[in-house]
Amino acid sequence: MERLSISQIISKIENEDCFHAVAEDYSFTLKIDSYVHYVCGAVHDGHQFRKELWGNCLHTEYERWYEEDPETKNMVTSHPIVIAGMDSRFEYDLNRAPETAIYTDAWGKQLWKNPLPEAQKEKSLQKHDNFYKVVHALINKIETKFGVCVVYDMHSYNWKRWDREVPTWNLGTSNIDNNRFGNDVETWRQSLSELDLPNGIKSTSKVNDTFQGNGYFLKFITQNFQNTLVLATEIAKVYCDEYEYIMYPEVVAAVEEQLKTRLVTHANAFYQTHKQ
Repeated sequence: MERLSISQIISKIENEDCFHAVAEDYSFTLKIDSYVHYVCGAVHDGHQFRKELWGNCLHTEYERWYEEDPETKNMVTSHPIVIAGMDSRFEYDLNRAPETAIYTDAWGKQLWKNPLPEAQKEKSLQKHDNFYKVVHALINKIETKFGVCVVYDMHSYNWKRWDREVPTWNLGTSNIDNNRFGNDVETWRQSLSELDLPNGIKSTSKVNDTFQGNGYFLKFITQNFQNTLVLATEIAKVYCDEYEYIMYPEVVAAVEEQLKTRLVTHANAFYQTHKQ
């Protein structure tokens, strides 16, 4: 893996170089093993929280972890193109627009003891801006090369906070062209429902049951690119004990292993259907 500037990363994308990189400020990673018609993203995978913010933050390290999406990068790590955040959404949220990316409160609790200084906000928002410069360059390259692109936008959610039965997988589709891509949504939903998970965990899958797909990552790509489908894919945190802060690596591994084939099968079918 190389440490690269934003301009160097974009140059490598434009030249169709294959590389593994971390941004020079360590805010996100991007690996491109080969240029294919699909991309995997894990914008909430990060847990870093820069030290100058610690003393001003009212949320504990556990509270931050609880709302992040740990292991979502590892679930798709075997695929050729993976972009993932390294910083916590509590510093800045890559799945929100810049004007709302820095929280003042989070899940009903004030986040900062004192308002953040403008210099600290700017430092965070620069990372947000840099990430989306790279996203734009990446999707532009894939769409230009293949005519179409499908992005698997991986997230997780805390299922135990719901007071009803919720699905293992939720696809949020309220901001995509469902007339054009509805069949692709359904085949992805069906495939996810067929995963075989350990420890007797069911793999149910629904559309717009718990979340509707309102994230900025999806909206940014959808609004800027006419032939790219973003599939906002949420897994319930059945791969950990969200209250006890314990990971279940065998569940993560089972998801990752099965997505090696299921995700590729879906992406290839998408390409065959929609290629120009």
